[in-house]
Amino acid sequence: MKTIGLIGGTSWVSTLDYYRLINQYVSDRLGKNHSAKIILNSIDFEEYKNLTLNEEWDKVTDFFAIECDKLTRAGAECILLGANTTHIIADKLIPRLRLPLIHIIDATAKEIKSKGQRKVGLLGTQFTMERPFYKDKMTAAGIELIIPDEEDRKFIHHTIFDELGKGIFLPETKARYMHVIRDQIDQGAQGIIYACTEIPLLIKDGEMDIITYNTIDIHVRAAIDFAFS
Repeated sequence: MKTIGLIGGTSWVSTLDYYRLINQYVSDRLGKNHSAKIILNSIDFEEYKNLTLNEEWDKVTDFFAIECDKLTRAGAECILLGANTTHIIADKLIPRLRLPLIHIIDATAKEIKSKGQRKVGLLGTQFTMERPFYKDKMTAAGIELIIPDEEDRKFIHHTIFDELGKGIFLPETKARYMHVIRDQIDQGAQGIIYACTEIPLLIKDGEMDIITYNTIDIHVRAAIDFAFS
């Protein structure tokens, strides 16, 4: 079993689920008292958030290159960036790594294709919903994305940073998210990507009458496949 290197803290709330799921899947595979080999580098989210909100992407890339190097020197054998938005700099980061990066968008596109779906709704930060890094990879995989309107995008972005990332899950926020999902279904969405790792903590799997793609779970399963390869 290879050692998984995880950049966490983006946010710490979803990092808890990463740690739990990685260990759960290893236990399911090996039984007994087995658990995963994980090296966790948990960053200060405020430092990363400020760079992101100012869209200083070169500095974000430098920031993660340093943190990934810490994992490499500690003995990790692959890298997971524990959030969707961080993958905005993945293509610039990968050439600077000495380890393979398990890419959350690639893994999600593969999962969607395995379900035979070609048109899905996307929920995430405004960066994830509006910038091309997510859409381009999905388009290359033959998948069309439906994103919410501008007002809903701003609402979702705000609640991700000011509520979900702090472990605050309000019923009225959940109701608004579910309304947005129903709008996407009305527009022809066959499934919904929870392209923010905190959204599955707000809306549990199975609560919506449509296939949903929990990107934490998908990302973790891809990492586990690598660890046992």
